[in-house]
Order: sequence, then structure tokens, then C-alpha cells
Amino acid sequence: MTTSPETNDLNHPVLRRLVDEASALPLADRVTLLKGLIPLVARELSPIEFEGLVVELRMKGERYQDAAHHPGQGRAQRHVMGERDLEGR
Repeated sequence: MTTSPETNDLNHPVLRRLVDEASALPLADRVTLLKGLIPLVARELSPIEFEGLVVELRMKGERYQDAAHHPGQGRAQRHVMGERDLEGR
């Protein structure tokens, strides 16, 4: 679920169950859930931290789309930057 040391605890069983349950919802409901979570997260972040989160989410989506359009190719063959690139890993 994550490759970043800062978020290793995201593999917590409760979070995994929630993600699995959300994945069973129709797309429109998953989008609504995501939109519903944004204010809960935004109120606990500074504007700069929230912008950083938006950038991370955009990057995650771009990386997924790139991987989906290049099946069978490893990460080294892909064209979109990821957290590892930004963190220098």
C-alpha cells in the first residue's frame, strides 16, 4: 500500500480493510468518499502542507496512468516521477 518510510503504518489492518471495502463501491461512491475526506484532512494541515498532499495525489494518479499504459514495463522504463525520485531514493 505504500513504499515511503514516513507512511509505513498505512499497512495497518484496519486501513487495509477500509481500502478493500471502498474498492468494492461503485466509482461514483468512491469519488464521493474521497471528496468527503478532503475537508477532514485539510483542516488539520497548513495550506502549504495541503498543497503538498494535492501534488502527491496528482503524482500518484499520473504514475498509475503511466504504468497502466505501459504494462509489463518496470518502473525504470516509466516516464512519470514518483516519491522515490523526489526523495532521492
